[in-house]
Amino acid sequence: MRPGQAVDIAAIPSVPAESFAGHVVAGGARGGRLANLFGRRLSAEVIRLYAFVAFDSASRFEVCSADVRRGETGGTAAAAYPSITAHWPAAQAFEREIAERYGVHPLGHPWLKPLRYHATDDGTPAPWGPFDPAKPIPGDYPFYRVDGEEVHEVAVGPVHAGIIEPGHFRFQCHGEEVLHLEIMLGYQHRGVERLLPHRNATRSAIVAETIAGDASIGHATAYCAALEGLAGAKIGLRAAAIRGIALELERLANHVGDLGALCTDVAFLPASAYLGRLRGEYLNLTLEICGNRFGRNLLRPGGVRFDIPLETAERVRKRLDDLQRETLEVPDLMFDQSSVLSRFEGIGALTEAQADEIGMVGPAARACGCRRDVRCDHPHGVFQFSHIPIAVETTGDVYARAVVRWLEVQRSLEFLLELLGIRPEGKTFEPLGSLKPNSMAFGVAETWRGEAMHVVFTDDRGDLASAKVKDPSIHNWFGLALALRGAAISDFPVCNKSFNLSYAGHDL
Repeated sequence: MRPGQAVDIAAIPSVPAESFAGHVVAGGARGGRLANLFGRRLSAEVIRLYAFVAFDSASRFEVCSADVRRGETGGTAAAAYPSITAHWPAAQAFEREIAERYGVHPLGHPWLKPLRYHATDDGTPAPWGPFDPAKPIPGDYPFYRVDGEEVHEVAVGPVHAGIIEPGHFRFQCHGEEVLHLEIMLGYQHRGVERLLPHRNATRSAIVAETIAGDASIGHATAYCAALEGLAGAKIGLRAAAIRGIALELERLANHVGDLGALCTDVAFLPASAYLGRLRGEYLNLTLEICGNRFGRNLLRPGGVRFDIPLETAERVRKRLDDLQRETLEVPDLMFDQSSVLSRFEGIGALTEAQADEIGMVGPAARACGCRRDVRCDHPHGVFQFSHIPIAVETTGDVYARAVVRWLEVQRSLEFLLELLGIRPEGKTFEPLGSLKPNSMAFGVAETWRGEAMHVVFTDDRGDLASAKVKDPSIHNWFGLALALRGAAISDFPVCNKSFNLSYAGHDL
């Protein structure tokens, strides 16, 4: 399958539940990566599992499904299937979510714990027991503990000193050295996936663009592509170009802001102040296009709500040209300073093998040497005609994650200056027709954090029946936990910022 392509649900390959794990793992052995794994309730007794394995070099996804019924596998009343995680660690968070939502037990999962700690869809007890809303979250969450007279535990959050989202970090330390970090999330769970299916495409698009506030354009791009696939719609080249411009402006604002925040965490204030100001400049260019600094209300299924007139395009291009010169001065302030490099190099390092094993995506994966980027591997919209080279580093540390962001800033600037000078013709919006009944389609987008995916299903009347959202953060939170092993606990802030993952995007 390819993104934006509708398929009949009945035509999706199905395997027996007991063979599902082996079938999915075989896809990984053939060079695929696990892009998504989720469940969908068909009835009170049946949960259908879906696995998406991406073959990036071939620009395609393989999708398979399996029906899990209560009492059929494992000899128990609860629904169960052999765990994928036992053979492919990239599945660990996805299988925990399936267990949490549907009470389906992945037999042999090595780390089966709540992911967001909410009740199952129908009140069925999850494998770790029923959810008790009277207990404070995380309540009796089974944190891992390291025993030893000199081992101490440090708990951080969920309420933090800064104005950030809530998340709980539990460190097991020996002196300053972190032996283990466990991350507990779920405080931002809002039930997004239940809000998305709606007859009004505008309403559902508004929900999609608020999944992760700093990735509004990225999530809206993926969701709109999925709906357009169900409608068999092809948006105009001009609308595709405007979506691409907005997506890269969003990337610029966040990457520049992250580089400044990294400087703040190592007390290098000149670059911190400089980059903080530039972030605001890039946000203001998005405001110039659609009236909102975060791109809200720009994308809708069928195109975009705002055109970029010639006068506006020239003004934005001129400002970007000036900003490019200003932005290029930053490396002299940042990467040439020994005080900065000493806090970046070798800190929070992951290998390419580790990143592949746990399925990391986005700049964090590319910093480890993984060459994966939806814009190149699964090009959509304007990226089919205008390609952005993949930025890769190999050391997998804070320095590499900063360098990848810096390279992507430069390449996004070049892309925008070129595209704003071309100004392709075509319609900016065309209302969607009816959606294909009993079908599935998905859309993907390379948000500034990595690959987002939206999968949508219709019923026999052609109405949206369900939706599944994947934010790139669900792949990468475990990468942050691994990166802290053996590091000093004082390096946690800069390491955390170098990933800069979304709490809300993970919690949904």
